[in-house]
Amino acid sequence: MSELINFSSEYSVPIHVFSVSELTSNIKNLLEEKFAFIWINGEISNFSKPSSGHYYFSLKDHQAQINAVMFRGQNRRLAFLPENGMQITALGRVSVYEPRGTYQLIIEHLEPKGIGALQMAFEQLKEKLQKEGLFDEKHKRPIPPFPCKIAVITSPTGAVVHDIINVATRRFPNIGITIIPVSVQGADAEKDIIDAIRIVNTRKEFDLAIIARGGGSLEDLQAFNSENVARAVFSSQIPIVSAIGHETNYTIVDFLSDLRAPTPSAAAELVVPDKAELLGLVDSRQKLLNSLFQRYIEKKRHMLSRTAARLIHPKQKIQDYRLRTDDLLNRMVRYFSYKNQSFYDRLEFIRKRLYSHLLPDKVHKNRVMLEQIRDNILKNLLIITRQKQSRLQELSGKLNALSPVSILERGYSITRTISEKKIVRDADSVFMGQKLELILARGSLNCIVEGKKTHVEEDV
Repeated sequence: MSELINFSSEYSVPIHVFSVSELTSNIKNLLEEKFAFIWINGEISNFSKPSSGHYYFSLKDHQAQINAVMFRGQNRRLAFLPENGMQITALGRVSVYEPRGTYQLIIEHLEPKGIGALQMAFEQLKEKLQKEGLFDEKHKRPIPPFPCKIAVITSPTGAVVHDIINVATRRFPNIGITIIPVSVQGADAEKDIIDAIRIVNTRKEFDLAIIARGGGSLEDLQAFNSENVARAVFSSQIPIVSAIGHETNYTIVDFLSDLRAPTPSAAAELVVPDKAELLGLVDSRQKLLNSLFQRYIEKKRHMLSRTAARLIHPKQKIQDYRLRTDDLLNRMVRYFSYKNQSFYDRLEFIRKRLYSHLLPDKVHKNRVMLEQIRDNILKNLLIITRQKQSRLQELSGKLNALSPVSILERGYSITRTISEKKIVRDADSVFMGQKLELILARGSLNCIVEGKKTHVEEDV
């Protein structure tokens, strides 16, 4: 809202006063009329993507910066994700955010500067999948050397399918080939390829699959640079061979497939063995095996002949063993006879030596010696016994002298408390009227303390 103000002066000039909202609205209208749609280059900074799905960022160069926003309806059409530090070219219009009074760019279109949006999306997806480890060789499935049935995922029209069939049937005429028709470009291509991979894995009758199409621009190959198609290829349970475009064309599917062929025809060359070459190889190997077996049999036959020539008739062998057995038996009899005679001679020698000594004299001398030893033992035992008895009497006397019973026999007594059975040694340890027990040599007395003295030497 505005108003006219007249100042009292010599010259009265009316002044138009703007409200903040009015001024901001006028500035917004001027900017949007002056800069309806403009192209602008800059570097993205402070990029953020809140839950609303809109993109908020700043565009800057070495001297200035401007805030920018790209709403969700527009950024869904982008093939790449903007990042901080990315140089871009944008189409947008200048507007004013009235609640804050700041101007900003509302971006309608965005593309990387110096590189196409599709190429940027390709590089971003490639880097993402590589960081996840999906390109690692450990995930590659081996291509079967002799496939029986091959699925070809491609467009049913065009030269690609004919090239693959011609090469495959030329190399192996009776190989099984199933064409899974898909769109290889356009809006439905991505879904068709994913469904074809799912069908190939569900039917479980194929040894491998070839994903093929002819050459084309990056836009034409976009379906094979899709993240969903890439993950479908990675998740496939059967080996997949990519044959997309020409030798210089690379797609994301090429990095995830188990084998990349430079062209569709080359794919058929790589996965289909040459039947004529295999038959020739089998024939040569069969001839080699026959030759080796013939040589082996001839060698064994020669060895058998030489062994048979060295063999001796069993009857002659038995006679030889019989003669050898008789000889060993005679030698054993002579050896035992000699040993028996030696033992007998030795025994006779020992017997004569035993009888040559005077055994009765030795026995008498030993008997006299034993009698002397026995007498000495008895004397020593008697002396030791008397010494021990004397020592025992001495110790018994000492024990009797120190025994409490002997002391009690001399008229002494032992005084102790009745409840605690504690020996009373000091008059101060008892109190008047306390009950005490006096143990005598024969019997005991229960007494009550009626008086006590602490010094009684003169009465003892």
